[in-house]
Amino acid sequence: MLDGVRLDAVRGFVFDVDGTLLHRGPDGRGRPQPGAVDVLEAIRASGRRLVLFTNASHVPSAAIARGLREDGLPVSGEELLTPVDSATAFLRRYHADRPALLFASGSVREHMAQAGIRIAEGEEAGVVFVAHLEEVEMGELERAARAVTRGAPLFTGSYVRGYAGANGIIYSRGAMITAAIAKVTGARPRVLGKPSRAAVTELGARLGVPTREVAVIGDDLGMDIALGRMGGCRTVLVRSGISGAIDLETVPERRRPDAVIDGVADLLERL
Repeated sequence: MLDGVRLDAVRGFVFDVDGTLLHRGPDGRGRPQPGAVDVLEAIRASGRRLVLFTNASHVPSAAIARGLREDGLPVSGEELLTPVDSATAFLRRYHADRPALLFASGSVREHMAQAGIRIAEGEEAGVVFVAHLEEVEMGELERAARAVTRGAPLFTGSYVRGYAGANGIIYSRGAMITAAIAKVTGARPRVLGKPSRAAVTELGARLGVPTREVAVIGDDLGMDIALGRMGGCRTVLVRSGISGAIDLETVPERRRPDAVIDGVADLLERL
């Protein structure tokens, strides 16, 4: 039991990364949190599946997984999910016939194109998807705004203001780009990363178990816990990240986690 939450019956685990399994230093490198590696190894040893779901979308998931391994957090490419993965699956499923205008790095654009996403050229965009981009040209923003005004849906990997960093919040450039397009068009962006139905669907497919038999562990009440509640999962808030100081008594019951722990090491004796 974990404050009333049974984890021995859970068949699949979803972990947030930054603020949950590791913290990044000023140099950008991750430092695994105490017990993080042991928790992942214990889950694998039990024969159960796990996925690390980060809202990072600057590079494809395989590259993120490689960086995490270099930082000391053992994770395979198959165990790493990002909004790029859930967005790619969603666009292929529901908008395969529409060229996509992408606000994304070159490696992400190449990855999505290889996965079957048609990349829009000129003014032909049928959908707009915003991942992460270091810089954006005003002309591209205007092209996206015109496409959205013509009826193209506006999708984004994330629409939260930022993430836990070494020196406080790291503001989301993807959210900034999305907000600019939404402001001038009046469109309501649809999130395809955390939390979203698209992400829940991708999690279920990757883990191979019903999401009601999944536990979501993360530090962000508005992303990780919201994702878990959306999927009918068990939810565990880790106090080591961005939502660490929130007084849950002030949070509506429908948004609260099922359990709260100080750090991922607290999971070890409950697995």
